[in-house]
Amino acid sequence: MAWEIKEEGNNLQVQVEGRLVAAVAPDMREDIIAKMKTGTNVVFDLSKMVHIDSSGLGVLVQVLQKAKADGGQVVLAGLQPGPKIVFDITKVSRVFNIVPTLDDVKL
Repeated sequence: MAWEIKEEGNNLQVQVEGRLVAAVAPDMREDIIAKMKTGTNVVFDLSKMVHIDSSGLGVLVQVLQKAKADGGQVVLAGLQPGPKIVFDITKVSRVFNIVPTLDDVKL
């Protein structure tokens, strides 16, 4: 699993590749939250994420909570069918702004 964070002004774009699971979740969370400032918007590019577990979902939810508390937004782009099943079963998809591609992101 790998992630890359690009900073553009008050926006972070996080490219997630592979499996977002318990083994990497704490490091990823710390890395993202350390780069967030007041009003930061976070866009997750999930087009290359093939699997997510509850720890991975926890990272996304924690980033969402911090962003909202600080006046920012979180958008998930490119969620693939396999991981989408986890979002739908857990009903986490109800709390996120999910768009088909990065081109559909509006902040």
